[in-house]
Amino acid sequence: MKMNATYMGLSLNSPILVSACTLSEQADNIVKMEDNGAGAVVLFSLFEEQIRKEEARFKGVMSETSYSFPEALDYFPDLDDFNVGVDEYLENIRKAKERVSIPIIGSLNGITNEGWIDYSKLMEEAGADGIEVNIFFIPADIAMSSSEVEHRYLNIITAIKQSVKIPVAVKLNPYFSAMGNMSLRMKNAGADALVLFNRFYQPDFDINELVVKTDLHYSEPSEIRLPLLWIALLYGKVKLSLAATTGVQSAIEVIKYILAGADVVMTASSLYKNGIPYLKTMNKELQDWMYMMGFDSIDAFKGTMSQQHISDPTAYERANYIKILEGVK
Repeated sequence: MKMNATYMGLSLNSPILVSACTLSEQADNIVKMEDNGAGAVVLFSLFEEQIRKEEARFKGVMSETSYSFPEALDYFPDLDDFNVGVDEYLENIRKAKERVSIPIIGSLNGITNEGWIDYSKLMEEAGADGIEVNIFFIPADIAMSSSEVEHRYLNIITAIKQSVKIPVAVKLNPYFSAMGNMSLRMKNAGADALVLFNRFYQPDFDINELVVKTDLHYSEPSEIRLPLLWIALLYGKVKLSLAATTGVQSAIEVIKYILAGADVVMTASSLYKNGIPYLKTMNKELQDWMYMMGFDSIDAFKGTMSQQHISDPTAYERANYIKILEGVK
C-alpha cells in the first residue's frame, strides 16, 4: 500500500510526522525517527526570548568586566559573532540533513518582526526544508482589538514569506472568532500550511504555596475533537496543506485526522510515552487498517469524512448540536 503523502510541497514516505519537541535535539534521535518511519521531523523550537536573554546576559558581562580591566574585551567575541544559541540550533539542522533523507522542518517561536525574519533566513541557509512558525501569543492586553491580533499573525506570515523561499507552515491556536476566514487570509498572506492546533500551556494554582504552577500534561486522544472539526470544515475549501496535531496517541487518531482531510499528522507525546520506535507501530497499524478497509493509498481515504464529502454536511453544524442534546437522557 502507498503510504506516500505530500505536505506543503514536500514529498514524504509517511503521513506521520514528529512534531516539535526536545527529542529532536539530538541528531541520533532524528536518525532513529527516520529508521522507524517518520515522514518528516519538525525540530524543537528556537525561542527568540531565550536568544534575547542570552544576548542581554552577554552585554551585562561585557559592561561589568570592561570597567574592571582594559583587556576584558579580548576575552569575548563581538556581539555580532556571538549568536547566543542560534549556532547550536543551525548546526543541528546541518547535522540532521547530513544524516537523514527525510525533510527537516525548523520551528521558530518569535516575538519581534526582526526575530521572525532573521532566524527564518538562517534556518533556510542551514538547509531546513521548511519552517513551522509557532505563533504562541495570548492577547492579554484588553485594549488590543481582534483586528490587531489578526493583523499581527498576517504581518508575521508576510514578513517571513518575503524573506525565504522554503515553505512556511503556521501553527495557530483555535480561538479566532472566524477560523475559516482567518485561514483564507493566512493563505493569501503566503502561508503554505496550517498546523491545527497549538496547545496553550495554561497555568494552574498551588493553593497551599499560593504560586502559579506551570506543569506539563501530555495530550490525550479526547483532545482531537476540536482540530478534527476544523480540518473537516477546511478541507477542500482553502488551498493549504493541513497538518493535525494534539491528542495523537495511536494510529486511531492518525486515521481519524486523515479521514477529516489532514495531509499529515504530528505526534510527540506518544513518543515520550512509548519511545521513538513506536513510530513503526503506528505506521504498521495504519497499513493494517488500510488493508482491512481496502484502501491502497493515503489519498484513497483522505478527506472522505470531511464536510464536503459526507452525505449530511449539517453534521458539522448546528443540527448536530441539537441531535446531541436530544440524545442526552
